[in-house]
Amino acid sequence: MPEFDLQFTLVLVTNGLMIGLMYALIALGFVLVYKATDAINFAQGEFVMFAAFIAAAGAYVADLPFWACALLAVLCMAAFGFGLERVVLRPLIGRPVVAVIMATIGVAALLRGFATLVFGAGTRAIVMPVSDDPIFLGPVMLPPVQLVSAGVSLAFLAGFTWFFLRTRMGVAMRAVADSQQVAMAMGINVPRYFALAWAMAGMVSALGGVVWGAMLGVDNQLALVGLKVFPVVILGGLDSIAGAVVGGLIVGIVENFAAGYFDPIVGGGTKDFAPYVLMILVLMIRPEGMFGRRRIERV
Repeated sequence: MPEFDLQFTLVLVTNGLMIGLMYALIALGFVLVYKATDAINFAQGEFVMFAAFIAAAGAYVADLPFWACALLAVLCMAAFGFGLERVVLRPLIGRPVVAVIMATIGVAALLRGFATLVFGAGTRAIVMPVSDDPIFLGPVMLPPVQLVSAGVSLAFLAGFTWFFLRTRMGVAMRAVADSQQVAMAMGINVPRYFALAWAMAGMVSALGGVVWGAMLGVDNQLALVGLKVFPVVILGGLDSIAGAVVGGLIVGIVENFAAGYFDPIVGGGTKDFAPYVLMILVLMIRPEGMFGRRRIERV
């Protein structure tokens, strides 16, 4: 193992925290859908990819500025999430959860194929209006695109937290997540909040697609970010927004430490599976995740 270097470690931790915030933003989409429907959206990565393609197309085809491309992606994905719930998922209400999961897997395959058909297989760029010159915070050098992306992720995570804690609609969504039957008895329109959860998941995916697309470029492989976020939601808890944030930060730091200290020894690759090793260890100790709610059911 390379010798411990404080400055190098600070760089790894800082980069890990910024990447972790970007992971947490996408993980929030998983949490929103799971809290409302008890199902995991296996198309979350494809949502991110498709939103990034929409933003990139806005820049290439219509020559829109960055903020307009981001807004276009958010509006399109919110409408797509709402329509998906109405057309595909609402008829599955009352069916086993596995039916919803299989539907999301089918949607993922359709989005991946449709994106290739419409946008092509090449890599496109989303250009943020920021300088290419690195920013120095003491001994730490930060790429401006990564710093802005982390800032945007943090701002929207704070905004969604405020929405759930302080607004009437947010409280109603939390009530639906706690118990659909009780929420219906209290007069809450549960199907409407199902649709809202999917629309918000689409919005979160759009934001994630814009920030990740600006950092990595936009192609079909961007959908793999959804798979990398699975350890985040499992680690933090599928039904916890705070868990998504903490899990994202932990996974980001673990990835960077693996890349910085272990990849040089084994020749690379440890950063890709280290989060999954951590996820398995957490599942062995606390299956519901660090912040997940433990459910006790009578048989």
